[in-house]
Amino acid sequence: MRKKRINWVWLLLLIGLGLYLFTPLGFHAQVFVNRVLSHNPEPVASRTADIPDLQDWELTDMEGKTFPVISVKGEVTLLNFWASWCPPCVAEMPSLDTLYGDYKDQVRFLFIARDQKERVTTYLEKEGYDFPVYFERGLTPKKLYYGGLPTTYILDKSGKIAVAHSGAADWNAPEVRDLLDSLLVK
Repeated sequence: MRKKRINWVWLLLLIGLGLYLFTPLGFHAQVFVNRVLSHNPEPVASRTADIPDLQDWELTDMEGKTFPVISVKGEVTLLNFWASWCPPCVAEMPSLDTLYGDYKDQVRFLFIARDQKERVTTYLEKEGYDFPVYFERGLTPKKLYYGGLPTTYILDKSGKIAVAHSGAADWNAPEVRDLLDSLLVK
């Protein structure tokens, strides 16, 4: 009798693991866990607040128009590297969308998708997001390249990195808003 109970437990564990790994249920569970575990991003230490070389870095918008990133110099800028297939990226998107809605006239937002354009378009339409999405042309500057997603940077008006954060975060937190407000005043 005990042997059958153990087999049922293992069977249930295998079914649960299969659902988690191979179905959309697992993706949504990962998004939920990332939302719960996300924390507020913190400003980087002054010794690491480098100025990335944006001179030759170009992006392409959803319509295929080229955008020279150097043109953001003089503006507070939020750069977010993300993908629609990335659970932590999807987890933080609602907070980024809210922040974008409130600061889009004051802060330059560059949502840089490392994904296929069709998937991005489908995702944006499904979620109702209208923030500007770009795709990379060429190589990301070394000071901004990080292999993991999501990765987000906030640059001050001089181009210095004020925040560098990898992983899901609550970008609509009061601390982020206070930081953006202080950077806008400078």
